[in-house]
Amino acid sequence: MSAPHRFDRGHTDDLMSFLAASPSPYHAVASAAERLEKAGFRQVSETDAWDMEPAADAADAGVAVSAAGSGGRYVLRGGAIVAWYVPEGAAPHTPFRIVGAHTDSPNLRVKPQPDTGAHGWRQVAVEIYGGPLLNSWLDRDLGLSGRLTLRDGSTRLVNVDRPLMRVPQLAIHLDRSVSADGLKLDKQRHILPIWGLGNDVREGDLIAFLEEEAGLGAGQVTGWDLMTHSVEAPAHLGRDKELVAGPRMDNLLSVHAGVAALTAVAGNSDLSCIPVLAAFDHEENGSQSDTGADGPLLGSVLERSVFARGGSFEDRARAFAGTVCLSSDTGHAVHPNYAERHDPTHHPRVNGGPILKVNVNNRYATDGSGRAVFAAACEKANVPFQSFVSNNSMPCGTTIGPITAARHGIKTVDIGVAILSMHSARELCGADDPHLLANALVAFLQG
Repeated sequence: MSAPHRFDRGHTDDLMSFLAASPSPYHAVASAAERLEKAGFRQVSETDAWDMEPAADAADAGVAVSAAGSGGRYVLRGGAIVAWYVPEGAAPHTPFRIVGAHTDSPNLRVKPQPDTGAHGWRQVAVEIYGGPLLNSWLDRDLGLSGRLTLRDGSTRLVNVDRPLMRVPQLAIHLDRSVSADGLKLDKQRHILPIWGLGNDVREGDLIAFLEEEAGLGAGQVTGWDLMTHSVEAPAHLGRDKELVAGPRMDNLLSVHAGVAALTAVAGNSDLSCIPVLAAFDHEENGSQSDTGADGPLLGSVLERSVFARGGSFEDRARAFAGTVCLSSDTGHAVHPNYAERHDPTHHPRVNGGPILKVNVNNRYATDGSGRAVFAAACEKANVPFQSFVSNNSMPCGTTIGPITAARHGIKTVDIGVAILSMHSARELCGADDPHLLANALVAFLQG
């Protein structure tokens, strides 16, 4: 087997470019698809019949394909992507090795009737998506991005990546209590961004502006899924640039690592499993959608892959029984100012390697046998790893891990990278952890 590229800090620099190019889940999957296409993967439609002919058959048919392209496929659905590589000779019952992640992040999303304003200010009506740290969205230059749906049913991505909006904070002179009582925000009244001046609120102004930005004719847009994003670019931070600050690390850091790992192993001739990347939308609000981890997308793709290779229901059952998923999502690094909020014996540190997440109440899916799988991958990749558990006095968050395990009956292990400022408009990680995670994922996908 040819040795895959070993990732270093160049991977982290590439992550910063990926974050900047992916202000919405729709842009994130487009960025992922572009990287997969360059590696030889090709898109398949869910409405077409799937032909998973092996590389040798394609070559015999005179089809010019790359090593990855001969068995590399991906499906796009909204803000979700599932990609996989079928090595030559893979039997219908060959198990899968899955890297799971999610493409969405907490933010402010545009309402169906977005045009509003008061007292000479033009504003945009927004709804709060997920659980953002609302104060992090104040006094920050915001762009607007997402997906426009046209009259013919087609979609168009739009990205106004320049200072367009701002949620202004009230001056301390007008709220002296903020120093003593802390900042208190009314989610309906205080989080309306301003985007201009004017006493007349004209219905349709925002969408007309976006039609012009996207090069569309007036009245072509009949639907939209739009959201705000900080326009400040990702950047290295610290005296020795050992940190990275940027948006949407939760969880595009894992999506990026998964894409890199999958393309690194694609083309290897002696893979014992079928490597898969599954990046879902809507994790931040419960995963219950047709593009979320609690939807049918992943199971449908895996089953169709089995059946397209001539498999039976028995083959499907055998494949799923041998499948393992690493649910990769960011976790909490020990905070120097709030160390008491962490478990006293588990203090994950940035640049200490990926974290293994454990919760005995199944908020994470990891058990002892799953720990062994991840430990073996890290040992093979020569990557250190750390353990994370929540403080017993505080509730534990969750991931797509337990959902994936329960819905598909496959062994799942929760892992990730430790960061600070999770759910802020701008988060913070170590500059080494992204490439350490990617190297561990490569070893895992190799089987």
